[in-house]
Amino acid sequence: MTTGMEQSQEGRPLYTREMGELEEGVLDMASRSESMVTRAVDALQRLDTGLAREVLSDDDEVDILELMLEQKCLRLLALQQPIASDLREIGSVIKIITDIERIGDLAVDIAKICLKLEREMGNANYVDIPLMANVTRQMIRHATQMFVKKEAEQIHEVQKLEDRVDDLYRTIRNQVFDHMIKDPSDVVSAGWLLLAVHHIERIADHALNIAERCYFMVTGSIAPRDEEVV
Repeated sequence: MTTGMEQSQEGRPLYTREMGELEEGVLDMASRSESMVTRAVDALQRLDTGLAREVLSDDDEVDILELMLEQKCLRLLALQQPIASDLREIGSVIKIITDIERIGDLAVDIAKICLKLEREMGNANYVDIPLMANVTRQMIRHATQMFVKKEAEQIHEVQKLEDRVDDLYRTIRNQVFDHMIKDPSDVVSAGWLLLAVHHIERIADHALNIAERCYFMVTGSIAPRDEEVV
């Protein structure tokens, strides 16, 4: 007769394999969303409508991945009875994939703004959106590394980058406002551009959320917050 402990030990290889598949899925989803951000910002800067439409078409794949990973998490919770750090990881993944999906959605919103700017005959070249987006992508990569390596230390680097994004957001926002004053005829397209910059700032917020979830996953504690920049 097989004891409960023996059953648990027999089930562990399956659990380990499924956790590995879950982690690979999270990385795949994060990579896809980051790529969407990269291409959306590039499309916006160059008003490349073809590239923008590519981003729109990729959104369904990220949404499908989120549903699949969520179902896998729920199945692991129901059938494998995870404990301690395993339970924290599954719970954290459920939250993390939500933030990753929102990053993809915001990339889609930026791509749509590219299409609107192209129709309005506007442009985005008078502000350095790629710089702000690059810092934001660094945040996504650091957060992803925290998840892969099960490390908590990089949370401080992510927080510093988030402060940098906030600084760039304020600078670019003021530059767009100045452009509106100097060229009132371009106020509509400038308004759309301002919204795109806000979307990038929101992507950085979601990247910070992911890093904080990873910190909790590894340590079991809430991530320490640096003092907010006023």
